[in-house]
Amino acid sequence: MQDTKKLQEFMELVGRLKHMKRTGWVKRNIPDPETIAGHMYRMAMLSFLVDGKENLDKTKIMQMTLIHDLAECIVGDITPFCGIPPDEKHKMEDEAMEDICKLLGDKGPEILQIFREYEKQESPEAQYVKDLDRLDLLMQAYEYEKRDNIPGKLDEFFVAIHGKIRHPFINKLATDITEERDKLLNSNLNATK
Repeated sequence: MQDTKKLQEFMELVGRLKHMKRTGWVKRNIPDPETIAGHMYRMAMLSFLVDGKENLDKTKIMQMTLIHDLAECIVGDITPFCGIPPDEKHKMEDEAMEDICKLLGDKGPEILQIFREYEKQESPEAQYVKDLDRLDLLMQAYEYEKRDNIPGKLDEFFVAIHGKIRHPFINKLATDITEERDKLLNSNLNATK
């Protein structure tokens, strides 16, 4: 039987993610930016798109989308612009995940293993989830540019992701999003002439 006190502590930690805003959007003064939990939720929903003909474990992908940013409930959303070296970030997140997984009894080792698999990008599922992470970033940037009428303001996110999505289907989605964004940018340019 699970320790209910530890599970309650786990629930409180996970609950933080429902209110923690993603750092990249906060630093760019995006009004009402998405939360970490919102980001993870959309990624989990996108995992339903895995083609059954592919040799990918859809359940593992869904689990990984829900685990990949879990450490942020302790360490926060550390981006490349936070001044923390990548190796230090990974160490902090791994230690946080170890602490989180200790609360989960016999379920903890499995969750820690899935987290580490994602971090090391050592499986096709981990690489797929990384591509979903990048796709969600593009979509979110596009949505903010449309919603806030700031076409082009979040270009750095599109530049950072360009050419990094490997999975053909996810890359096609990213290309379509970028093309829609380009149309929006062009229509705004033409409107200001």
